[in-house]
Amino acid sequence: MQGNVRTSFRPLFYRLSVFALAVMFASSAIAEEQVSSAKGKTEYILAISWQPGFCETRPTRTECAGQTAERYDATHFSLHGLWPVKKSYCGVAADIKARAQKGDWLELPQLAMTQETAAKLKVAMPGTQSGLDRHQWLRSGTCHGGTAQDYFSVQLRLLEDINASAVRSLFAGRIGQDVTESEVKRAFDDSFGKGAGDRVRMRCQKVGARSVITGLTIGLSGDVSAHAGLSSLILAAGDTDFKCAKGTVDAAGIP
Repeated sequence: MQGNVRTSFRPLFYRLSVFALAVMFASSAIAEEQVSSAKGKTEYILAISWQPGFCETRPTRTECAGQTAERYDATHFSLHGLWPVKKSYCGVAADIKARAQKGDWLELPQLAMTQETAAKLKVAMPGTQSGLDRHQWLRSGTCHGGTAQDYFSVQLRLLEDINASAVRSLFAGRIGQDVTESEVKRAFDDSFGKGAGDRVRMRCQKVGARSVITGLTIGLSGDVSAHAGLSSLILAAGDTDFKCAKGTVDAAGIP
């Protein structure tokens, strides 16, 4: 936000600031936790969302207001980010970093990428409606060693592999029901090789009496820019704790 924002907008600004800081600290905590018990070395965390669950816990988000059962993210995983472990805001100017951390993500510089990639990203990452792509680029993409086009192309490729796997089939087939740790791990093992499920963590949040799944984080290791298969990237990473033993695969729409 600029310094001349009217006083009437300040409460909203402060709420956005608190939310942005919470996202930033949560992202860092997830990444650090996921490598703490590693047998190997985890170099990246791929974070994907189950958007209906995310939206139930954050119904006021712009990208959640228009979610319907017909929208792609109602039955497929969505992108949240690709985080290099223990690296952030590489070479980012202090004033831009401060703006990103305050939460005014749509005021951040627009990203340079092809129209085709931008169109795919709009579907795969609903959070672009809130400027999540700009925030993720500054926080993590600047440490990736390429352009925004490169950074998001890698994520789109990895997400396609997840959404073409038994993992997505499991979730899409159990909407409105629970899935367990053993079921999710087995789906990862079946799709990406024995032991892949040990590199995954499921994120859940309480909504009333239910434990709603908001997404997954997946450990990766290797050169993600070299078109390596997702299986080899996952299996080269370290193990992690699954955390959420059982959760509900939420349906689109806020009850």
